[in-house]
Amino acid sequence: MKEDWTFLSSDVFAGLKIEPQALVKKLDLDSRSVVSAQTGGEEKPRLSKRERLKLRKDRWLQKIEGVKLARRKQKAEAKRKATPVVGDMQPLLEALPELSELSTPSQARKHPKTHGRVKAEPTDFNQMKPAQKRKLLQEEVARFHQVIANPLYKANPLAAISEHLCKRLKEEQGDAL
Repeated sequence: MKEDWTFLSSDVFAGLKIEPQALVKKLDLDSRSVVSAQTGGEEKPRLSKRERLKLRKDRWLQKIEGVKLARRKQKAEAKRKATPVVGDMQPLLEALPELSELSTPSQARKHPKTHGRVKAEPTDFNQMKPAQKRKLLQEEVARFHQVIANPLYKANPLAAISEHLCKRLKEEQGDAL
């Protein structure tokens, strides 16, 4: 035990001799750091305090807008993923052409102009009256239940949907010719 104590209390630097001239070191221009070399040689253009504050405010506003945009995108994606049964339909929506582009030629040939004043029902859901919305939703729910009850859909949903789309496209192309 006494040996351990003597080892710890002994002077570790007893045999070490350092010359005072070795401790003094001068830096030449070549050995300066990159930061000191950049700041020493060139002067940056000085901006007024008002300009610096304006730049800082602009950067801060850009950062806030970026965060808001990212948050909006996350909310929209979460809302699409939360949609029951179908999930995220945004990629499909982006891939498909607009319905108005597909239906315009066939509808123009089917319905000749009538001279009576018949007010057309709005096709935009946001412009519909509550009764029209309710009727449309009831029709869609009934159609959805018919599709789910279909044995072909139960066997292979993707094949049934693709077959339906192919038939629909052929009908529209036949009407257009």
